[in-house]
Amino acid sequence: MSDVKATTTRYGQVYEELRTLLVSGGYEPNTRLTEADLTSRFGASRGTIRSVLIRLAQEGYVTSEVNRGVRTRSFTIEEAADILEARETLEAALAAKAAERATDREIAELRRTLEAMEQAQERGDQAAYTRGNRAFHQQVKAAAHQATLARTYDTLLYPLVMRQYRNISARHPRAGSLAEHRAILLAIVTRNPEAASAAMRLHVGSARRALLLDQRRRASDSGGRS
Repeated sequence: MSDVKATTTRYGQVYEELRTLLVSGGYEPNTRLTEADLTSRFGASRGTIRSVLIRLAQEGYVTSEVNRGVRTRSFTIEEAADILEARETLEAALAAKAAERATDREIAELRRTLEAMEQAQERGDQAAYTRGNRAFHQQVKAAAHQATLARTYDTLLYPLVMRQYRNISARHPRAGSLAEHRAILLAIVTRNPEAASAAMRLHVGSARRALLLDQRRRASDSGGRS
């Protein structure tokens, strides 16, 4: 029994660690992942690695093809646009529900996160700001108390899209990002679902437009007409 529990626990650990690496940009898009390399990196058995890769493929984080092996996910411009548009819709709906249903404790947590983001921006700590940004969005999702929307949101692979199409030369955090978060929080605090939805849609839409996605789409369209 203890051996089974240990194996299950190790599987869960490797899954979370590899998934985090994929989401955080630890691997470039379309990078081949071999069982040998992953076994060495995580100190896990090939069987555990194989099971983790199967699950990640089922969830869309990696692809598995005959003669090409397992590779990190790469998105076409059309796929990326669809995912980011879905994210706007879902996050706007979650923000509206948070304005209706957030508890005083959850609002206090959002305030603390926003304060930490403000401090991170003041000292130029981009990594801390990014962590705060992720936490803020997760807290809004939790405060919505809408399980169906949350589950659907969690299936989106938008962090991978953001990584693939990010503009490395752009300023981070993006100008206006902090003010947009403040507007979202204000709408939630004042229990205004319409304002919360609009503020979140503006924020997520602005983040999407800051990517290289639209530029690459225009370049692709121009090339097709020439």
